[in-house]
Parts: sequence; C-alpha cells; structure tokens
Amino acid sequence: MTDPENTNTFVKQTPAFKMTEDVLGCKWSLTVLQLVRQGISRPGSMVRSVEGLTTKVLNERLRKLMRYKILKRHAYPEIPPRVEYRLTPLGEKFIGILDQLAELDEELESEISSNDSGITSLLGRKI
Repeated sequence: MTDPENTNTFVKQTPAFKMTEDVLGCKWSLTVLQLVRQGISRPGSMVRSVEGLTTKVLNERLRKLMRYKILKRHAYPEIPPRVEYRLTPLGEKFIGILDQLAELDEELESEISSNDSGITSLLGRKI
C-alpha cells in the first residue's frame, strides 16, 4: 500500500509553490512582470502603458513581487525622485519558468486542437 503523504509531493504547499500560485493567479502581477521584462520599469510608465491598471493596484503588486524577491526597487538620489523596478536573479529564474509554461501551453493547444471539448489552456484560451 502506498503512503498518501509520499504520493502528493507534487502538490505539496511549499513556499515556492505558494508564490507561483499567488503570482499566476493574479493577472496584474503577470502584467507587471511582462512590463518590467519589456523594459518599462517606472511606475508611472507602467500605469500609462496598461488600460485599467491603477496606481493603487500597481503598488500592491509591486510590493507583493518585492516580498517574493522577484523584483527589486532602485531609488535614484535625484530631485524629482526616480524609482525603477528590476528583476532579481530569482525573478529571472521565475520568468524562465513562466516561459516554459507558455511553451507547454502551446504544445497542449496543438495536441488538443482537434478536440472541441471546451477545455481552456493555461493562458485562458479555449483549446
């Protein structure tokens, strides 16, 4: 007989799993990561770049991504103040995982494209 504790190691609630679930479950966190990756690193530019993204929501997401050590904040000693956000080494690794998930999503879409079962892909597209 197998031990149920050992069979569920894939879904164990580790800190990395919780972080991934929290970030993937939030469209604005993914949007912020995409903006930083594209070189849009200043909060004002981020808000102007995405319709519907408010300063309040952006600040919450930036704090969350910094708490997870995915982003780091760099404040320049200038007047007026200038702040930019950058990916940390962990953030770069996390983006790599997101890229792999996107590749898996594309593979799943092509494999199931003939099946019109109403299944949606990881990125929300119907497959």
